[in-house]
Amino acid sequence: MLSKIAEAILEKRYLLRGVHGEVIETTDQLFRRVAKAVAEPEGSNAAEYEEKFYTLMTSLDFLPNSPTLMNAGTPDGQLSACFVLPIEDNMEGIFNTLRDAALIHKTGGGTGFSFSRLRPKDSVVKSTGGIASGPISFMHVYNAATEAIKQGGKRRGANMGMLRVDYPDILDFIKCKKDKTKLTNFNISVAITDKFMQAVQENSTYEIFNPYTKKVEKELPARHVWDEIVKAAWESGEPGIFFIDRANQFNPTPMLGEFEATNPCGEQPLLSYESCNLGSINLSNMVINGRVNYTKLAKTIELAVRFLDNVIEINKYPLPQIERATKLTRKIGLGVMGWADMLLKCRIPYNSKQAIDLAEQVMKFITTYARTCSIKLGKERGSFPAKDKSIWKDYEYMRNAALTTIAPTGTISMIAEVSSGIEPIFGYAYTKTVMDNTSFTYVNEILKETLEERGLYTQEIIDKLLKTGRVSTIEEVPEDIKEIFVCAYDITAEDHIKMQAAFQKYTDNAISKTINFPKDATIEDIHNGYLLAYKLGCKGVTVYRDGSRDSQVLNIGTETKKSSELAFKALPRDRAATTFGFTDKITTGCGNLYITVNFDEHGICEIFTNTGKAGGCPAQSEATARLATLALRTNVDYEAIIKQLLGIRCPAAIQNKNAQCLSCPDAIARTLRKALAQKVLLTNIIPEKGTPSTIKCPECGQPIYNAEGCVICQSCGYSKCN
Repeated sequence: MLSKIAEAILEKRYLLRGVHGEVIETTDQLFRRVAKAVAEPEGSNAAEYEEKFYTLMTSLDFLPNSPTLMNAGTPDGQLSACFVLPIEDNMEGIFNTLRDAALIHKTGGGTGFSFSRLRPKDSVVKSTGGIASGPISFMHVYNAATEAIKQGGKRRGANMGMLRVDYPDILDFIKCKKDKTKLTNFNISVAITDKFMQAVQENSTYEIFNPYTKKVEKELPARHVWDEIVKAAWESGEPGIFFIDRANQFNPTPMLGEFEATNPCGEQPLLSYESCNLGSINLSNMVINGRVNYTKLAKTIELAVRFLDNVIEINKYPLPQIERATKLTRKIGLGVMGWADMLLKCRIPYNSKQAIDLAEQVMKFITTYARTCSIKLGKERGSFPAKDKSIWKDYEYMRNAALTTIAPTGTISMIAEVSSGIEPIFGYAYTKTVMDNTSFTYVNEILKETLEERGLYTQEIIDKLLKTGRVSTIEEVPEDIKEIFVCAYDITAEDHIKMQAAFQKYTDNAISKTINFPKDATIEDIHNGYLLAYKLGCKGVTVYRDGSRDSQVLNIGTETKKSSELAFKALPRDRAATTFGFTDKITTGCGNLYITVNFDEHGICEIFTNTGKAGGCPAQSEATARLATLALRTNVDYEAIIKQLLGIRCPAAIQNKNAQCLSCPDAIARTLRKALAQKVLLTNIIPEKGTPSTIKCPECGQPIYNAEGCVICQSCGYSKCN
């Protein structure tokens, strides 16, 4: 039985729509559509497996990644979530890859790139005698292209930009997202080598290699570069770090090439043109009477491995080279969600040795049994073609080169109503708003049952819980309950890292997880966290210090920040008696449109429009301006408003060669961006130190939070990474 929020998310993001945007399938039909499509490779047994796959999904024991739910059984048919594309060091190669990425984004996939093959900034271009602009300039080009692609209105573009730590422009790369309005469609990570880590620990220098000249260019103090990485992560959560040598140490097909990059969230290292389809087992459903039900888990693993292998067969790949590379290794990414819920049902604190031990036990079982299933499937269908060039060459059969990945499960975990990935519970109570703008209070079901059993489920306790999301802050709750029901901000960074390392020990690929730090965490704390992750065997690390982004919301987890009030009762500020600004004249498809932007002491406060004699759609443009004004006075992020309006197309504008915009909303967005560029009074909009700031979901306006190496909206399922 799906919840109201699950139904709302499915309707908004997954259910098929007609030519006019109307929903044309039910949630049951969605699962039936996916099950039928994925069962096709079973041949004469297709009907049997259709029922098995349908039950697997509708029971919420397992859910595949979003592209599979969206596209299976449709003409699009692109079912993979993760891709890595190579970028060659020439103009043709750079823009061919950009074209390939655009095709992938259009179908709902995310892309990862290593920019380490490109010649550094200021290198001489022999063919022209000019000077190379370097990889960061092309990252901006890729970012702009991603922004222009809407992915059918279902998924936004997402990229991972990776650069080796021994690349000449590494210091510029580390700082390239210091301006948080730039490269908004990129996550960035530094590819960290073992030599660099050794130099950091020895406080020595390391070599910088120029990929263009093939020579060592210079040496840099490793500790200085490390400090810059740590400082940037402390300030904004980026860059992440990915231990590239460690990842290649576990590369299942080293004879085919080395890993250079990962997918956008960092959990899936791939060779050039490889793709990977993901799916997650709901661990919450694998508990009976407070104990892990390994019999049920085994049955779920077997069906899930078969399901994901079938996806490789029916997938309609965006490029022929992607199909070849994917089928050569047949990698799948079987992961988990609901880990924190499993611990709660077993009455085990997340931040305990018992939890670490269980994590190793459960993940070892999943990976080991998944390999057993892959061997069985290989005997039935044949091994992956590159087996003899892999670590499995001595095995008689192996269907998949790699099997397990811990991926973000932001949206699908919301459908299943469980904790995402291996993250702890972010908050035990909060307000959700569904598509009809109906708000309702959500309280974690396991906590609710526990409080009811003890006669403690009162409105007073729920009201307190809604303020912080934390059980630990409520005096009326007994200590034994507080000990079990910990949330993300009750857990030390060290505990976060130890949990990630425990799962990494028995995971083929990597793990997407956010290491949460409190607001008062120091740069030294980030430094120690990164070193610990390296020492414990993690492949990649993403950190987030609470409040480190100017426009970040803290909706749950800090008492002083009244998230429910900020998020759900926000009112626009009053219009000042006196404002000042400018008026822009833009030619639309129908004539001239005059757009006025005004400022008050807080920043941009209003937009209004006026049409010329043949200026087009006065009612529509006025309505757009009024709504934008309302958003501005409610402190919605400027870029979020621009992002929603920019690029909207009008037939009249397209047909008119003199038009300076794509539509009236597009014109408003362009003028708003011009206002931002002028930097009039913008310094006044930054909150004073200690003042809570807010960032809202660009789709529904509700709070978003940091987890799984990404940002997630718990109201509508929006994720920065998908």
